[in-house]
Amino acid sequence: MPDKIEKDAVTGTETTGHEWDGIKELNTPLPKWWLYVFYGTILWSVVYWLLYPSIPYVTGYFGGILGYDQRVEVTERIAEARERQAPILDRMEALTPTEIAADPTLLPFALRGGESAFADNCAPCHGLGGSGNPGGFPVLADDAWLWGGSMDAILHSINHGIRNADDPLARVSVMPAYGRDGLLSREEVAAVADYVLSLSGRADASDEVLAQGADIFEAQCVACHGADGAGLAEFGAPNLTDAIWLYGDSRAEIIRQIHDPRLGVMPPWEPRLDDITIRMLTVYVHSLGGGQ
Repeated sequence: MPDKIEKDAVTGTETTGHEWDGIKELNTPLPKWWLYVFYGTILWSVVYWLLYPSIPYVTGYFGGILGYDQRVEVTERIAEARERQAPILDRMEALTPTEIAADPTLLPFALRGGESAFADNCAPCHGLGGSGNPGGFPVLADDAWLWGGSMDAILHSINHGIRNADDPLARVSVMPAYGRDGLLSREEVAAVADYVLSLSGRADASDEVLAQGADIFEAQCVACHGADGAGLAEFGAPNLTDAIWLYGDSRAEIIRQIHDPRLGVMPPWEPRLDDITIRMLTVYVHSLGGGQ
């Protein structure tokens, strides 16, 4: 602080003695109402710490004078909700997803419950509303289904997942790494990629190359993708004649997939979700627009 208090000539307010480029800092006191509110918040925080769980220590925490526990409250609310829902849940327990979807009183409940379960468990990969995500997370709101889009097929996929070594009922399909393992040369991989592009009307290669690709496709790919390239759901083999591509539709991405395929994994939800939640989830996914 300066030895002599100086007042600003314009405002008459004391200064702090600090000055920058001719601008002096005023020592303006805080408004009284602001100080009272500030002191009040401090007092309130102390009272709150005493009334409610707050201060942690080595073996636990101070539980508060009121003994309030939010976990207990949440548990009670969940129990109350389950009690109100019990008549509907009891009816669902004896029905298949197809039967639930056919019941006009159960369907709205199943859709809301499935939507909530989807948002909590599936949306990080498949996107909200089943919109999908780049990098191998399929759209669930279209008409393309690797393993089929019926209620039973969706239920099986949710229950057992995709490519899970610990579940013998998991969906499993394996595409050979034709380039990486030397099954096809670079030229042959490129030729069959050009032929695959031609299946969806995007051919940009000579007739000679397409003929070579067609021969390779018939020898190597027909068993899973079908003679017309429309795919076979029993093998999880995608349709190559549409505009839906899990890992990209460019020539470079198709060549990459033939050379060294990327194979996605989905966890089995049967051990994590109860039967009724899985049934509601099945009904919801089926309703997104791509159910069969």
